[in-house]
Parts: sequence; C-alpha cells; structure tokens
Amino acid sequence: MTAQHLTVSSARLADLLHPWQHPAGPAAGGPHTPAYKALADRIRALVLDGRVPLTARLPAERGLADRLSVSRTTVAAAYDILRTDGYLVSRRGSGSWTALPTHRPDPPTRALVPSSVTGTIDLGVAALPGPGRALDRAVADAVDALPAYTTAHGYHPAGLPILRETIADRYTRRGAPTTPDQIIVTNGALSAWVLLLRTLLHAGDRVAVESPTYANALESVRGEGGRPVPVPMADDGWDLAAWQDALRAANPRLAYVIPDYQNPTGHLADTPTRRHLIDLARATGTTLVVDETCADLALDISLDERPAPVAAHDRSGTVVTLGSASKSFWGGLRIGWIRGTPDLVRRLATTRAGLDVAAPVLDQLVLHHLIADHADAILAERLPGIRAARDSLAAMLRTNLPDWTFALPPGGLSLWVHTDTLSTTVLAEAAARHGLRLAPGTLFSTTGAFERHVRLPYTLDEPTLAEAVRRLALAAAETGRARPDAGLTASFAGCVA
Repeated sequence: MTAQHLTVSSARLADLLHPWQHPAGPAAGGPHTPAYKALADRIRALVLDGRVPLTARLPAERGLADRLSVSRTTVAAAYDILRTDGYLVSRRGSGSWTALPTHRPDPPTRALVPSSVTGTIDLGVAALPGPGRALDRAVADAVDALPAYTTAHGYHPAGLPILRETIADRYTRRGAPTTPDQIIVTNGALSAWVLLLRTLLHAGDRVAVESPTYANALESVRGEGGRPVPVPMADDGWDLAAWQDALRAANPRLAYVIPDYQNPTGHLADTPTRRHLIDLARATGTTLVVDETCADLALDISLDERPAPVAAHDRSGTVVTLGSASKSFWGGLRIGWIRGTPDLVRRLATTRAGLDVAAPVLDQLVLHHLIADHADAILAERLPGIRAARDSLAAMLRTNLPDWTFALPPGGLSLWVHTDTLSTTVLAEAAARHGLRLAPGTLFSTTGAFERHVRLPYTLDEPTLAEAVRRLALAAAETGRARPDAGLTASFAGCVA
C-alpha cells in the first residue's frame, strides 16, 4: 500500500539540513563542492536515511532558498539533480515529491524470518536463548498445575484467569493500575498486533508508524489492508513536531510506537515524550498502540529507574499496550498480551474466534510461573551479560569497520548501524555467501529507505559475535568499501553481487 502524502515545510527541511553552510564550510560538502550539489547531496541523504519520508512534498524553491539564505537558482539546481537521479518527481503547478530511483531493487523479503541453514550465523533475528533452570522449574510447576485445567475444554479466549491476574499485577506495580479484565492473552505480541488490526482497522485506513520501525509489524499492517504513514525518528528519539504534523495531516486510525528501546534504533522515550504522544493521539482521535516487548531490557539504568508505562499517563482510553514473553524470557514461549479497556478486551476475544481461538493452556501456565516466581532473578542474571555483549560488539565494529557509525543504545537487543555509503541490501547478499544473515535497513522502512543502515543484534555469545564481525568485514570489503560509492551505486543499478 502507498504511504500518505505529507508536506515538508521550508522551516522543517531547513531544520533537518542544519547546520547548513556555503561550500567553504565542511557542512556543505567541502571547499570544492558547489552549493547546489552539496544541497542535493544533503537532501538525498535525508531521503535515504528516512528523515524525509518518501512521497513527501518538498517546499517551493523560493521558500527554501529564503530559509537557507541561498539563491533560488541554487535550490532549483539541487532539485534538478534530485529529479535526474530519481529522488524527486515534479508536476508543474503541483510541486515536487521525494522518491527513490525506479530501477532500484526491492529487498528480497520484507519480513524477518529466522534462518535454519546449518553453519549460518543469524543476525537477522534479535532474540535471546531460554533462561535455563528457571525455565525448567517453571515448566515443572506448570505441568504440576495442569491437571486442574484438563477436566474442561481448555479454550480460554481472553486467557487463563491466573495469568491475566499476574500480568495485571505487573502493570499495577509499574504505575499503571490494571485489572485482569483489561488483559487478553495472545500467541505472542505480533499475534496481538494482528488481532488489534483485525478488530480496529478497515481496509484502506491509515496507521502512523515510526520510521524506521519493526519490520514484521509493518508487514502486518500491509497484510491487514492498512496504509502505513511513516513518521521519521530523530537522531535522539521521537520527533514530536513530525508526529503532530503527521497525525493532523493523515488522521490515522491507529499509531504504532515502541517507546521502550525502540526497534531498531534502541531509543528510550522519556516521560514528557510519552505524555506528549498521548496528547497528540487524543487530539486526532487516534488509538495509540504501544509495543512494550523490550521494556524489561534496560542496560544502563536499573529496572526501577525506567519511565512508567505509557498507559500510566492515559486517562482517556487512548492507549492500548502490547506485551510479550519473547524478549525478556524466550522467543520459543509464544505468549503475548494486550492491555486495553474491558470493552476492547471483549471485542478482541470475539474477533479471535476466527483467528486462533485461544493460547495454549500449558504455555500460559509456564509464563505465569516465570513471571510470578522467577522474573526478577532471570533479569538480574541476564541483563549484565546483554550489556557486556552490547559493549563487545560495539568495540569489534569500531575496530574492524571504523567508518561505520552508531549510537550505543541504553537498552534493547541490537545496534542500529550506519554504513556510510554502503548499500546494506547488497551487503546482505554478500554476507550470505560468507554464512552470515543480516537484516538490511530497508526492511524497517515503509518505502525502502535506510539503504545505508543495518540492524546488528548482540544476542549471541562473544566468540560467535567475533566470527560474525569477521564475516561482516569480509562481506563489506567484497561489496565495495574501497570505493565509497560502489555499494550504493550497485544497489541502484539492480546488481546483486
């Protein structure tokens, strides 16, 4: 589905281009770069990195020229370069819209599917192994409790009462008072998202999403007939001005955000940002869907220091929350949940009759015991190891791929890495030949942006991460790091090396 057209004002584009200087300064491309070419390069980079959405209308030449204190001829020449290269489409009397070259290939797949190839190191999926003995004990306790449930049919559309109560208590302890009738248990957070879409969305409805965002969540929006509206992330988190513009212009039915260690950037939303997002959604009648799958994965602060859940600030029923056991405990335990109003939970339970009826009883009992009996100990044991793996991967990348850049995330399970000029779509093809599976940045975009980004999880042990970085460096060299523009040019030409 196509994204909603948005307009980027001259003031907004000037802010994104800041700091802007004439060619004599380094910000404009160097002392020998003409101003119009430097401007075209900067706008092209904003499009490729998703800071300016695709199909967005750019400001008129005169307005942008005034904002940047350059001549209109400079802006007109920059726009001409972008049109020639396929990054701008113009219609006389209507304006100019951002685009990507039509001969640029789509990524081979949009969804993130784990690899099962023997010998392949899979950096496409960010997930941890199971928590060992704690999981064994929870399974044993669940088996002991199971006979009490086998005398009935076993179908619980809203979830086992004991697990709903355990999840509700967990929200209450974190500052969001919750009752069990506000919880519905699902087969994972992604299944929860699909259930919400099927219940609340009509074909053609718009859904505002962060850009970049979780690839499989995007695929679910498309699969349910929704129209994703990308809202660019800023370098330091959520661009609230962009969210305000997008919600007012697109009036989406739903907005999907990941405020806790955002996937893939790793950003953590502070309390004012959480409150502001609620206010913006409420003003447009948009349901704010909050994915808290990674909320437990705090690496630089204690769990007690985390911001309260977004739902803790909601007084109007604007927020619906998704949760899951997959990141905190184990991806193989396919149990998630939705927190909403009791009325919404009843609607969801009715809708799921045509989807999956209910979650497995035994798995729900296992999760109940994990949360009630072992959660604190599991997180206390594994978070220091995740932090060490993050720091180790960061050090390896700085040593082996020093031109690549990233911000160290305060939590979560992966780094969001900028490869300078290297196409990660082409890089992923080369990495596969070296036994390494990657998730190129285009997977996290509604429109194929983030060509120069790759998500790199730190969920494997250190020796495996070291081998992964070795293979990654080989693939990068093969793709064309020696020539700064080689990888990017190859991706636009449709060459898969």
